[in-house]
Amino acid sequence: MSHRLLIDHRANAALRHPEKARRPDNPIQRKPDWIRVRAPNSPVYQETRALMREHRLTTVCEEAACPNIGECWSQRHATMMIMGEICTRACAFCNVTTGQPNPLDDDEPARVAEAVATLGLRHVVITSVDRDDLTDGGARHFARVIGAIRAAAPDTTIEILTPDFLRKPGALEIVVAARPDVFNHNLETVPRLYQPIRPGARYYQSLRLLDDVKRLDPTIFTKSGLMLGLGETAPEVYQVMDDFRVADVDFLTLGQYLQPTPKHAAIAEFVTPAAFDEYAARARAKGFLQVSASPLTRSSYHADEDFERLRAARARTLNVSTPTHQEGR
Repeated sequence: MSHRLLIDHRANAALRHPEKARRPDNPIQRKPDWIRVRAPNSPVYQETRALMREHRLTTVCEEAACPNIGECWSQRHATMMIMGEICTRACAFCNVTTGQPNPLDDDEPARVAEAVATLGLRHVVITSVDRDDLTDGGARHFARVIGAIRAAAPDTTIEILTPDFLRKPGALEIVVAARPDVFNHNLETVPRLYQPIRPGARYYQSLRLLDDVKRLDPTIFTKSGLMLGLGETAPEVYQVMDDFRVADVDFLTLGQYLQPTPKHAAIAEFVTPAAFDEYAARARAKGFLQVSASPLTRSSYHADEDFERLRAARARTLNVSTPTHQEGR
C-alpha cells in the first residue's frame, strides 16, 4: 500500500461518512432568512444535554444536526435514537454515521425509560439507526424500549420512528404488538429520487409498512413525511400524498432538506413558506387528520402538541369527545 493510500485510508476511517469521501463536493448554499435559527444557549438546554450524557443516550437531534435542537431541548424535548449511533445505510441526505454498528446494549431500554421519567415527558419520540445487521432489524429492541417506558412513565404517550425493516419478516408484527401510540416511518422523498437519495430503501416497501401497521392494529396512529428541496415536482408530491391516503396514513409532515456537508446531496431549491402553506392546504383537503408543513418541520418537531391535535381530530371524525391522556391508546 502506498504512503498516500495509507493516509487516505486512515482519514476515511475517521470520517462519519467514509463512503462519501471521494464524491465531488456540493457547495453549501447560504440559507434564506426564513430558515435561520439561533444557536442554543439556554440553561434548560444545558440541563437536557447533561441528562442525555448522564444516561449515555444518543439523540437524533445531535446526530442528524437538527436545526430545532435549541428550541426543543430548551423545552426538555429530545428525540432519543436507540441501537447506537452507527447506521448500516448510506442515504445521501443523512448526517448519521455510516459503518458497522456495535452490538445492542441490553441496558439501553432501562436508561431511556429513566430519562423519560426524569424529564417528565407527556410524549416521547424514539427513533433508531437502520440495523440491517440484525435478524429482526432491531424490532425486539424497539419493543423492549416501549415496554420499559410504559413501566417507568405510564402516563407518557410513545411515538416511534422506525426503519423500514426491509427483508425482516415478522419484525413489524413485533413492534406493533408493543402498541406504540404513533408509528412513524418516513418515505423521505418521491419515488423518482429514491436511487440517488435513499438507495438502500424501496419506496413501496416503506409505503407497505405503513399500510400493514393499520392492517395489524387500526387504533395506532400512523405518520410519515417528506423532505422538500431535493428536486421533486409538485405533482410528484401530490401523488405521494395520494399514496399515503390509500395506506390510511393519519399524519403528514413536510420540511425543507438542509444539506449537512459538501459530500451530501445538493439542495435543488429552498421551498418558500408560501409553497409549504399550499402543500399543507392540499394535504388537508385530501383528508389527513394532521398536517405539519414548514421549512423547519421535522418528524419530531412539536410532536407532543401535534399528538394532542391528532387525537382530537380522530375524536371529531368519530363524533366522540376528546379522550383523556390514558384513553388515547
